[in-house]
Amino acid sequence: MLKRVLIAVFVVLLPVASLAGPYEDGLAAYQSGDYEKALKFYREAAEVGNPDAQLLLGFLHFSGDGVAQDYAVALKWFLKAAAQGDARSQAQLGVMYENGKGVPQDYGTAARWFRKAAEQGYGLAQNSLGLMYAIGQGVKRDYTQAHKWLNLAAAQEVKDAQENRDAVAKLMTSDQVAEAQRMAREWLTNRTQ
Repeated sequence: MLKRVLIAVFVVLLPVASLAGPYEDGLAAYQSGDYEKALKFYREAAEVGNPDAQLLLGFLHFSGDGVAQDYAVALKWFLKAAAQGDARSQAQLGVMYENGKGVPQDYGTAARWFRKAAEQGYGLAQNSLGLMYAIGQGVKRDYTQAHKWLNLAAAQEVKDAQENRDAVAKLMTSDQVAEAQRMAREWLTNRTQ
């Protein structure tokens, strides 16, 4: 059975901030439980264009962690970070559209956001895109594409991706599996060049 992985952003998983100062102060405040101060610092960093801070502001408003849950505000910050190419924000936008959280539910738009993040190598988005191909949600059902994306996610040890890939493989011919594996290898080769 295919299992979905809810894309969630946790402070401990974020890379080192791209700007020093307010963002790092926000992380420290958040980790000490001072959400009001964290919000102030994140907003300061986000307003000068820090995509990590924009992502976190979006996530805080999406989840209601330390602030009132507000999907419209979350959408605003995810869009700002996504416009800068932040794959995690692009994937969160995919989640919002897939689930109709603060936006009309639109599987096609969800798939486009997941693809943007997946093409950058973001494993959680690769898993989500693979599942969309497997069930034909927002994209035409295509087990070869599903297997390709799930295989790439599994290579990054994304939770449930290997199980999802193996479930899809049971629906495919051996030639289709071989083609999906070739496509995944080609994608990796092209990405590293």
